[in-house]
Amino acid sequence: MARSSDYGAFMEKFELKPTSSSPEFPLNGLTFAVKDIFDVDGLVTGFGNPDWARTHSAATSTAPAVLAILRGGATCVGKTVMDEMAYSINGENKHYGTPTNPCAPDRVPGGSSSGSAVAVGAKLVDFSLGTDTGGSVRVPASYCSILGFRPSHGAVSTAGVIPMAQSFDTVGWFARDPVILSQVGRILLQLPDVDLARPSQIIIAEDCFQLSSIPNNRVSQVLVKSVEKLFGGDVVKHLILGNYVEEKVPSLSHFMSREIQKQDYNIASLAALSSAMRLLQRYEFKNNHGEWVTTVKPDLGPGISERVWEAIQTTGENIDACYSVKAEIIAALTALLEDSSILAIPTVPGPPPKLNTDPTTLEVFRAKAFSLLSIAGVSGCCQVSIPLGMYDDLPVAISLLAKHGSDGFLLNVVETLYDTLQEQVAISER
Repeated sequence: MARSSDYGAFMEKFELKPTSSSPEFPLNGLTFAVKDIFDVDGLVTGFGNPDWARTHSAATSTAPAVLAILRGGATCVGKTVMDEMAYSINGENKHYGTPTNPCAPDRVPGGSSSGSAVAVGAKLVDFSLGTDTGGSVRVPASYCSILGFRPSHGAVSTAGVIPMAQSFDTVGWFARDPVILSQVGRILLQLPDVDLARPSQIIIAEDCFQLSSIPNNRVSQVLVKSVEKLFGGDVVKHLILGNYVEEKVPSLSHFMSREIQKQDYNIASLAALSSAMRLLQRYEFKNNHGEWVTTVKPDLGPGISERVWEAIQTTGENIDACYSVKAEIIAALTALLEDSSILAIPTVPGPPPKLNTDPTTLEVFRAKAFSLLSIAGVSGCCQVSIPLGMYDDLPVAISLLAKHGSDGFLLNVVETLYDTLQEQVAISER
């Protein structure tokens, strides 16, 4: 099981044949790879770290999500590199190497599902499985210029997947083609085929787009023009999302620190939402892995080591407030997105950072990124990142969110919109 040198995406290559190969199976003839966080019978699940692999035995069964895809007719060709313990959105791994971003080789590929995104972006596989807790499918999808889907929280089984933080953990997937993205989703979500959908409104979160360093005419305006062409201009609505969240999520007051209120580069209510998410993430990570970390004292890379040890020192203080925030933001976004509405935001606040950038210089970028990522992260809404070509030779993406449980609708909207979006991208790039 030699590790492939193809873009450094693979931890190990193997072949798991589909359990169904009839021509009518939707994934027949397609290949996929899985992040090294999923159990595959007979293999050690490495979790991105050699000390973890050394101290754990081989899995005795295969994760249900992987089995479902095999039953759908696809062939699994290997496990992919990931960030250590899933605790980064960069995609750099000091032990196994950093998978090469196929559309920007001097930039990070995004993490923690780095190898899964690179394998799809480099056309090594047709699609791949990853996980998304704080952004680990959405971020690498945007950095590698491919589609990435984070489903509604709890919609796809996470059995046989190493937990990171159960309040936010999801099984997500990557594809280059919106039809394949949808076919994979229908299998994982156990959804019937339905007609392509028409959203009742597309809500543009104006303040969120102001966080992005990419000009509006290359992001939100591409979407607006596409929606006007397909559905008419009356479908487009505009909203200051930060104000809406601040009004509807009163428990955020527990997280409105002086430091957050001074951040003129951010949206205060979303920065507070991000703060609540990361606190609960640290608390649950400690409950899952604290004993192993303190016993083994694993060798961890820069940035990840600091985050892991900060999590280990987390107490239960303010955890109840995190759960209140979660309940309130779920209610707020369910109300906002009822009746087939879609919320549009940038996936991330700008292009992928350069490789080996000092983590301290990325603090503002990370803060803005997690403000955007926490919207679906805490609410459990489904979110898709859609590539919008290149700006200054670097990838651009936009995200669409639908209310919890509307995954099939969101997948359909992507299929409906995708070609028109790419036409508008070509026009905007002229």
